[in-house]
Amino acid sequence: MVFQEIFEKYIWVLQVFCVVALTLVAAVIVNKLLRHFLHKASLSDNILDDILIEALTGPTKWMVWLLGICFAGYIVGEKTQSPIFDAVGSVRDLGIIVLITWFSIRFSKSYESRYISYKAAKKQSVDVTLVSLFGKLFRASVIITSGLVVLQTMGINIAGLLAFGGVGGIAVGMAARDMIANFFGGLTVYLDQPFKVGDWIRSSEKEIEGTVEDIGWRRTVIRTFDKRPLYIPNAVFTTITVENPSRMTHRRLYETIGVRYDDVDVLPIILGKIKDLLNQSSDIDSDQTLMVNMNEFGPSSVDFFIYAHTHTTDWKLFHEIKEKTLLQISEIITTHKAEIAFPTTTIQLSAMENEKINELTVTSKTS
Repeated sequence: MVFQEIFEKYIWVLQVFCVVALTLVAAVIVNKLLRHFLHKASLSDNILDDILIEALTGPTKWMVWLLGICFAGYIVGEKTQSPIFDAVGSVRDLGIIVLITWFSIRFSKSYESRYISYKAAKKQSVDVTLVSLFGKLFRASVIITSGLVVLQTMGINIAGLLAFGGVGGIAVGMAARDMIANFFGGLTVYLDQPFKVGDWIRSSEKEIEGTVEDIGWRRTVIRTFDKRPLYIPNAVFTTITVENPSRMTHRRLYETIGVRYDDVDVLPIILGKIKDLLNQSSDIDSDQTLMVNMNEFGPSSVDFFIYAHTHTTDWKLFHEIKEKTLLQISEIITTHKAEIAFPTTTIQLSAMENEKINELTVTSKTS
């Protein structure tokens, strides 16, 4: 009889123990099932199932423990009538909201990175900046929605909070105007797309030049050519002129070369040969403006210029083409018994000065 009374009195402890034990067993089973499904998903070509299982892994494990612990807490609260256990329902609801938010964010980030990698592996073009924009907008929407649902679950009047926000928003806006300006600057970059991740950009106004590594809501990261990172607030890009050399269609070859005045007679032939060289070169785009003309009579040379465009926009390859072309031009000049001029000075002497120089020369020879 005494044993039965003790058993009935503490049966809730056994119930709590059983719930926790079953929760542990369920967590182990769920973990093994998720691993099995993840292995199966990795064998398929569809990346969506991989992303879904990976995103579910963490939140699902915690969901099992959340529901189990909350159920055990409900049993304890029913028996002890302790006020603290009245919050079990709210904690459960808040936990579920947090886990769903966690899953959505994990899914978004994983899908964004996997999608870009998948397109790159297939050698298909993908706008990384645009994909990143949609991912960040989705995550921001999830966080804001979850925050509002959490507030509503906690019994906070959202309508009153929004009304207060209308009044307090002015003060907050004044205090955070730089942050807001950077946000809208980032939004402008995302929408107008003057550049994207991987582009080479520069601006002489702010001495900015390098490769874009990341475009965030507040700042853009640019890696300079000496490998230094630049963190630039997005608001800057709404007030400066940005050049994007990555989007050039050709590279320009523009050089001025001078020959001696003694070579003026053969200069038309040299210019014709150089023009033929450029027209026949597979590296030069003959459909673009191509000019080879005498430019001016310089102080110590007769100058001409070459103006052409290469097919390639690659900086390294362009300089190799430029080197090869200039050496070929030098060979054409040499072939026609001409020479590339260098700065010289001609001194005109009077007859008297010539006689004195001759006398000094004779004197030096006899001595």
